[in-house]
Amino acid sequence: MDLQAELRGFLTSRRDRLSPEEAGMPPFSGARRVPGLRREEVAYLAGISADYYTRLEQGKSTGVSDDVLESIARALQLDDVEREHLMTLTRSIRSTRAIRRPVPPTPTVRAGTQAVLDAITVPAFLQNARLDMLAANSIGWAIYPHAKGTQSGRFNHLRYQFLDPRARDFFRDWDLATNNSVALLKTALTAEPDDPETIKLVGELSTQSARFRTLWAEHDVLRYRHGVKRYQHPLVGQLDFTFESYAVNGEPGLMMSVYVPEPNSSTSQALGLLASWTCNDAGSAERAAKPTQREDAQTTTTDGAQA
Repeated sequence: MDLQAELRGFLTSRRDRLSPEEAGMPPFSGARRVPGLRREEVAYLAGISADYYTRLEQGKSTGVSDDVLESIARALQLDDVEREHLMTLTRSIRSTRAIRRPVPPTPTVRAGTQAVLDAITVPAFLQNARLDMLAANSIGWAIYPHAKGTQSGRFNHLRYQFLDPRARDFFRDWDLATNNSVALLKTALTAEPDDPETIKLVGELSTQSARFRTLWAEHDVLRYRHGVKRYQHPLVGQLDFTFESYAVNGEPGLMMSVYVPEPNSSTSQALGLLASWTCNDAGSAERAAKPTQREDAQTTTTDGAQA
């Protein structure tokens, strides 16, 4: 990942979206060739020289202090996630120049964590920063029918959203879902710029999806916290959830998400149906795996040995 290009793109995209009027300053004189703030206007608001800011926007962040970054964040009216993203980018550039950080090992899901998921009666999931769904409870897998057969941890929300045509019907607000997922992935790759699996995912989606390329170039960032999920399930129809996400102690880099339906709602009723079908399917599979009475019976040979 070219961190300097990311820094340049992020700063450019943030000042492009902010007009002088929105920034609370009179526009500088002269013909305007950009819709948002000019570089010198950002520098003015941040209290630094235009040359200094220009060098930073070009990715030359050596020696820039956190105080200067804070001033730029205020000038560009960054929210807390964007501010943290700016700090992470510049720190990653410094550490990359000094020494490359080792890529953390792929986290594994402990049996105890899976047991916690299984004890939750509403959909619950464990996923990593690039949105691989690594584990879930049975009702969680049931609300993602197109993930069937991928419970090994290879189901990825971004691949599904951008590369599976069924996703457009499944997500009732597909545009918002894809925008949020790309913003989450941008945040994840900035935090771990040398992660080969995330780099591979970005490359795969960039070559196969024009919408992904467009969203990636917008440099939006997001942190997974809480929100709303709205699906069109192929078996039970509309599902509406609020969700909360939590960091999991002992599972570095993983987040647990729990989807909560409104009590006594149509979604609650639909979950009951899905849970019933899931239990029936599991029971059928268990019965099929058991030997019949004839197969289970032991026969005795003439010499007394059991066959």
